[in-house]
Amino acid sequence: MPQPELGRLLEQVLEGLTHETIDALEKLRFFFPETLLLGALDLIDRDSVIEYRTAWGRPHYEVLGSTATYAVYPGLPSAGGHALAYCTCPAYAYSVLLSETQLMCKHVLATLIARRLSRCIERPVNADELASLIAKQSKV
Repeated sequence: MPQPELGRLLEQVLEGLTHETIDALEKLRFFFPETLLLGALDLIDRDSVIEYRTAWGRPHYEVLGSTATYAVYPGLPSAGGHALAYCTCPAYAYSVLLSETQLMCKHVLATLIARRLSRCIERPVNADELASLIAKQSKV
């Protein structure tokens, strides 16, 4: 199945995810290996998905990984009309971009699930704090 079609199917599954249903979580097993899915759920359980909220309503996401903190950009527009995502972790660069063996990394999946279930740790930031945060993340 082509990547855009898988992306649309995945979006539908995530939209069906609620606090009351486990069915959508079971459906996610179709898209991801168990280790990736469990890794994403573990990040959510450990409150590792942080949503920085600006005064103008633009969210910025960070995920506290096991070895570093990664910036996650969910909901990027695509030519195909479905939402794309990006993560600054090495797994995303290799598994998603280079080898194309995964749809996303555990950090992106954790962010998407946490947003849907309102499990992000929310932190308000002003423009200066956001600029500092982005500058810190872009240092290699």
